[in-house]
Amino acid sequence: MEWFVEHWIASSLLTAYVVVLLHNAYLGSKAATGVAGYYVGNREMGGTVVGISFFATFASTNTFIGHAGKGYEYGVAWFTLAILLIIFCWVSWRWIGPPLRRFAAEWDALTIPDYIRGRILGDEPKDDRHPLLLLSAAVIVFASLLYLLAIFKGAGHLFQIFLGVPYEVAVGLTLVVVVLYTSIGGFVSVIRTDAIQGVMMLLGAMTIFYFVTRAAGGISAVGQLMERPSKQHLFDLNGAVPFAVLLGVSLSGALKLIVDPRQLSRFYGLQNDAEVRRGKWIAVVGLTIILACMFPIGLYAHLLLDNVSDTDLIVPTLVNDAAIFPFWVTDLLIVSIVSAAMSSMDSVLLVASSTLYKNIIAPFRVVKNEVTSSRLAVVGFACAAALMALNPPGDIVGITIFSGSLYAICFFPPVVFGLYGRVASPSATLLAMLFGMTVLIGWISLGLSSQLHEVFPALFTSCAIYWLNSSRQPL
Repeated sequence: MEWFVEHWIASSLLTAYVVVLLHNAYLGSKAATGVAGYYVGNREMGGTVVGISFFATFASTNTFIGHAGKGYEYGVAWFTLAILLIIFCWVSWRWIGPPLRRFAAEWDALTIPDYIRGRILGDEPKDDRHPLLLLSAAVIVFASLLYLLAIFKGAGHLFQIFLGVPYEVAVGLTLVVVVLYTSIGGFVSVIRTDAIQGVMMLLGAMTIFYFVTRAAGGISAVGQLMERPSKQHLFDLNGAVPFAVLLGVSLSGALKLIVDPRQLSRFYGLQNDAEVRRGKWIAVVGLTIILACMFPIGLYAHLLLDNVSDTDLIVPTLVNDAAIFPFWVTDLLIVSIVSAAMSSMDSVLLVASSTLYKNIIAPFRVVKNEVTSSRLAVVGFACAAALMALNPPGDIVGITIFSGSLYAICFFPPVVFGLYGRVASPSATLLAMLFGMTVLIGWISLGLSSQLHEVFPALFTSCAIYWLNSSRQPL
């Protein structure tokens, strides 16, 4: 209670924030009269709000805490990821969004397995229990679970440091809030909320950059690090790890922008191609601003912090330092960073639970009320991720990068090649996924990732198998 009195600005903003979330949940519930309304907003969304939602969904605590902190460890080489993210964001809206939106509308696809059913199975009898569809859905559920527990970890650290509550309580608090508005309002609630969160995240990223660089001695203060022999590795592309490994990490992270179901689901909800064009530059510019502000923070942290072992704690520690941030700014940033966590969490929850219900549960069990079942899937999935987050494996970036590798290996061939006419048989697509995952796990198990990131051989394998067994199909 003492914290809420001392930080009355944050308390007021958080209260208002929760009220807005619940209001959007109410509006979303009115649109969610059927599964199409609950999953994709009846395909009636505009490009402006979807564009904001796109970058807000991607730039979660993974960016505000994980990526910003990793700059402390990897230095300027880590900026490779930021560059690839911006490029792949543009590619996603320019080359993936328009055809995917059209195909999804034509086949009434609500999930990625639905798209694969329409594109890969084609004229075959529509078997919802086909192994290819079940494997696709299982990959989405598993990878989403990994990503979600990483966000829970980031949000838990935030509330633990800012509110002074135990980590377990912080995770539980996050769980309650996000489950309420996501399960009730569905896609419309998530998009409307993301639009507000995206604006808050932009303001938060610019504020963090301003105060951290000022405390470090100005933007040019990074030059001081170059003069320190102990910091030379920060300016060497191979200083922390071989650049080939770091490039693989960056590639697996950036590929998520064109194959991650939570990003692709945004295109499902757009009204038409004109809205795709409208949303493109909003998404690219918004993501660029956030990355440009957050990625250098790890470098400047060397001028403010010493001997950091857990880089996930760098940003929360800096923001909570009264010598760097005035208390009222800290209060504003608490809400901004919480927004970053919620904006990704709700999207992952909705995509994973919709896939879990529609492509894993529904083929084996007929239910009377699909929307109610979908809401229950949201609650169950969120609770499972929160429990795992109490003892998470690895750091935030490591967990999310692995999930990104899984998405790239399994969905890059059928989504990217499939959208532009190269269609393999269901069995070949299934083999591409299985062999790609086998190479990914085998490469990691053999310890080869220290020389070449596992995403390169695994993605090459899955793409080669798919392409060699594909044929040109009319669009």
